[in-house]
Amino acid sequence: MACKVSLQSLLATLIAISVANNGNGSAQVAGRCIAYVRPATRIPSALLHVVPMPAWEQRKLGDVASSFDYGLNAAATEYDGQNKYLRITDIDDETHEFSKSDLTTPLADLAMSADYLLKEGDLLFARTGASVGKTYLYRQFDGMVYFAGFLIRARIGEGADPEFAYQATLTDAYKKYVAITSQRSGQPGVNAQEYADYQLMLPSKTEQQQIGMTLRSLDDLITLHQRKRLWFAK
Repeated sequence: MACKVSLQSLLATLIAISVANNGNGSAQVAGRCIAYVRPATRIPSALLHVVPMPAWEQRKLGDVASSFDYGLNAAATEYDGQNKYLRITDIDDETHEFSKSDLTTPLADLAMSADYLLKEGDLLFARTGASVGKTYLYRQFDGMVYFAGFLIRARIGEGADPEFAYQATLTDAYKKYVAITSQRSGQPGVNAQEYADYQLMLPSKTEQQQIGMTLRSLDDLITLHQRKRLWFAK
């Protein structure tokens, strides 16, 4: 989110995307999703009362994830052209996407490592080091990806939208939780149970999907503008 975009431009774009995706009644959903997932934008409160919305429910991440798993304990080797290995350092600090500038393959018997192969909607967390708390949401276009041992995978269940859960990890509340929790052991680190205990606010599944899709569209738009800015700066 390093690209400098005015609040008015950001809000207008988000509402336009939301209306295009979900119909004219979704402007209020756009306002709610900015206020919840992007609280620093300080959206005027008047926007949040355009249309009454159902109450959101507080749940633990562990309530909506079917499992939490630690990654593959294997070294990285030269990329074989198909099987990718995701380590903490492969997750871009800005976009949280899989950076494919230095692809590798796990040095392991892959026939015996199917449990570490990511599926659509898997949400990964960095569990230690300076990048503790950094997250990545697997998408099918990333291909065959195995995740490494310093990552934790949350497999989001049917009751929640993976995109919404991922967007919740970009909030100030999540960052504060990680900062506090990771220091309890004396060195930066958050384990699977501690991630499972993180509490988030959940609307209905339909609204989760609307908010997740809208914020994803916004993230893609900002990434595009960042790339354009870098290209023109050359």
